[in-house]
Order: sequence, then structure tokens, then C-alpha cells
Amino acid sequence: MTDETELPEHIALLWGARETARRGPKPALTVREITMAAMAIADAEGLAAVSMAKVAAHLGNSTMALYRYVKSKRELLMLMGDAALSPPPEFPPDVGWREGLETWAKAIFVAVSSHPWFHEIPISAPPFGPHNLMWFDRGLATLGETELSEPEKAGVVMGLLTLLRGEYALRAQLAAGHKEDPTAFGRQYHNALTQLLDPREFPALTKLVAAGVFDEESLWDEEGIDTDFEFSLHLYLDGVATYLERRANPH
Repeated sequence: MTDETELPEHIALLWGARETARRGPKPALTVREITMAAMAIADAEGLAAVSMAKVAAHLGNSTMALYRYVKSKRELLMLMGDAALSPPPEFPPDVGWREGLETWAKAIFVAVSSHPWFHEIPISAPPFGPHNLMWFDRGLATLGETELSEPEKAGVVMGLLTLLRGEYALRAQLAAGHKEDPTAFGRQYHNALTQLLDPREFPALTKLVAAGVFDEESLWDEEGIDTDFEFSLHLYLDGVATYLERRANPH
């Protein structure tokens, strides 16, 4: 029978509380070294290039030696996903919830900006790594002075995390697509839509195209992407503000 009070092995690994197998010679590696090596490979070659064998070679060890510390590639990806989120910075004290959440959201982007593979890490459970939980804690803390209940605070933070992850994944995928084929982001998109769209079937999209939204030399603009993100972020925060106001004045 499983003891539900005992930490699962994979969670113990994330928190540095899982003992290394005692077989063989004295341990010469650390879980952190293995994680950093895997991240270096992913940064240079992409997440698909990461394997236990390649990480072992990078460290000058045998693949079997790695399994004394990390039991599978799934565990390795889990470690990478938490390590990619470096610990959050100190946030300004005594700021309102809105400024706090905005600062928090932008800081997450900075934290993972050097790891374009971050969005590819599978998510199969709630956050339980120390870095992920630290960010979750700081997000909740920004709402500390509001009248929201604890479940409501969690809902606001998780909703914003969903927005952030979608934004980051889309940004990374589009950046990769632009690098591979810049012409796909050129005026040909506008020209193709102009020819293909029937206004009777696509009335709203036809209106958008006619307004010249896509009639640009290049639709890929780093600054423009940041502007789009700001717009989405402020829409979300406007919704939270409306909810707080409605909650404070139900009638």
C-alpha cells in the first residue's frame, strides 16, 4: 500500500531529496550538472536533440552513469522545465495588485527568454518544482491585499499563466517559422487572402484584410509582438479589475 505522505520519487528529485543509487563508484556528478548540460544542448540544438546518451557524452560520462541520478528522459525534461525558470527577482514592495501582476508576468518572459524550447516541455501535472512554485507564490502574493478568496487568487494567477504560456509558445514557434521562411510573413499573405476570401463566407476576415492589416512588407516585427502582448496582458488585467469591482459592489 502506498504511503500518501511520502514524497513521490520525481518530486523528491526536483527538491534534491532523492538519494542517488549506491551502486558502483563514488558519485562524480550532480543532478544540477546533468540538468545544466541538457539545457546547454537544448539551447544550442533544440529540445529534440536532448537524449541521455548525448548528455552523458557532453559530461564525459557513460549513459549508464547518468541513470544513477536521473532515471529517464522524462525526469530529465522535468528537471529542465523547472531549472529554465530561474528564481524570480525581488519585486517592488507596496505596489498594487495590477502593477504587481504586470511586473510578475513580464519577469517570467525574461526568465525563459534564453530558452526557446521551454514551451515544448510537456505539462502533465500541477507545478511542484521549487522554481515553478516560487513563481506561483510570488504571483499569489501580488493579490494579497485584495478581497479575493484563496481559490480566486489561484484562478487569477493560473489564468494569467495560461495566457503567458500561449503567448510564449506562439512567439517561439513564429520566430522559428520566420527564420526558416521569411517570405511566408511577407506581403504574399495579404495577396493570397485577397484572392481566396469570399466576403459572403468570411465577412469579418475580409473586412480585416481590406483594412490593410496584413498589407506589410513583413508581418514579423519583434517590437510589434511586444505591443500585441501588452495589449493582451492589459485586456486580461482589465478583466480582473472589473471582477474585483463587481465583487466589491455586487449590486
